[in-house]
Amino acid sequence: MVRKAALGSAVGTTVEAYDFQIYGVASALVFSSVFFAGVPASLGTVFSFATLAVGFLARPLGAIVFGHFGDKLGRKKLLVIALMGAGGCTTLIGALPSHASAGIWAPVLLVLLRLLQGLFHGGEQGGAVLMAVEHAPPNRRGWYGSWAFLGSPGGALLAAGALSATMALTGDSFLDWGWRIPFLISFVLLGIGMVIRSTVAESPEFQKLKDTGEKSRSPMADVLRENWRLVLSAVGVNLGFNAFIWVLLTYSLSYGTRYLGLDRQVMLTSTLLGSGAMILGILVFARLSDSLGRLPVMLAGAAFCVLYPFPLFALLDTRDPTTVTVAMVVGFAGASALFGPMAAFLAELFPTKVAYSGVSLGYSLGAVLGGGLAPFVASLLMEASGGAYWSVSLYLSLGSALTLGSLVYLRRRAGRTVTAHERSHEGVGRS
Repeated sequence: MVRKAALGSAVGTTVEAYDFQIYGVASALVFSSVFFAGVPASLGTVFSFATLAVGFLARPLGAIVFGHFGDKLGRKKLLVIALMGAGGCTTLIGALPSHASAGIWAPVLLVLLRLLQGLFHGGEQGGAVLMAVEHAPPNRRGWYGSWAFLGSPGGALLAAGALSATMALTGDSFLDWGWRIPFLISFVLLGIGMVIRSTVAESPEFQKLKDTGEKSRSPMADVLRENWRLVLSAVGVNLGFNAFIWVLLTYSLSYGTRYLGLDRQVMLTSTLLGSGAMILGILVFARLSDSLGRLPVMLAGAAFCVLYPFPLFALLDTRDPTTVTVAMVVGFAGASALFGPMAAFLAELFPTKVAYSGVSLGYSLGAVLGGGLAPFVASLLMEASGGAYWSVSLYLSLGSALTLGSLVYLRRRAGRTVTAHERSHEGVGRS
């Protein structure tokens, strides 16, 4: 059941990440001409990334709703609802009319579905993390918890692969109808995820709370009243990482094709290889955190994210396909030192009775302020600076510095490094 719970979390978050990241890739390459054809190309790109941000803005609301009921009714029930809703929205996006045929209603419907998608995704990540970590033995929580986050690079891998294959198969018809295929495929992935997730038992830690009657009556209110500092710290930890990784996943595609004149296939291939490197890195660094502790490994990852944005864009500016690919792969692999242990780290941060609420809210707010706004802000900065990449690099470094500072604060608050052996029902912040 431990492996089944971890696999269920991995598959579910892969479907979620595929949904979100197929949208992110399409925002960079497709939506400006399909849904915003009536504005200049540069503004179309900004508007496309703005709709990407809209989905992130809905995630905190989803985190509040799903977190509250996840701590009251159970992790499993809410995760099933989240997966069904998110996958359904993605499938419908693939069937939307274009601006040419529906006018203003095309982007309006796109934004509406994106909002609903973000709402359901806000409830997915926190619950998936808890299902994996709360089923795992104490000395393997980093390892099994990381399976939940394999969905992010796994979804990116599937998204980039699906778009790359579709481009090759549909050729000149890609912008007309070919881009819809990866969105419609989400329906198949949804079915696979539902079959696996339905066979996983409820979290044993939640079941224990239920049996003993120790569940919180108002978990979201409790976590905000008693653990608000930990929520803010979780936001900070995730913010810088999300900004860094979403610029890699989405804005780099737009930057490489529009500003550098690189072929779209070069950038997609770099994303594919980088996502593969991140999958491996997540597993390696998560396992390392079971022996060395979460914070030492994550501090190293945060330091990497502070330092690497300037070399990253300098290497991209060489326009050499091999150098560009290496730069992207190094970025994905280095960031995995921060991301790999994060699932167990967040689950261990809060008391079990409010863990769904605390993890979901902290993670989703960090995702909104970091990942949701990053491609949009990066596109604005690049336009304002006349194509000077240093503005985007500085933005990413400052965001990662906030992550680094949040981790240093938590280290001092805990008074010691946090390992999987030190899980407490009172939360790491009180240990």
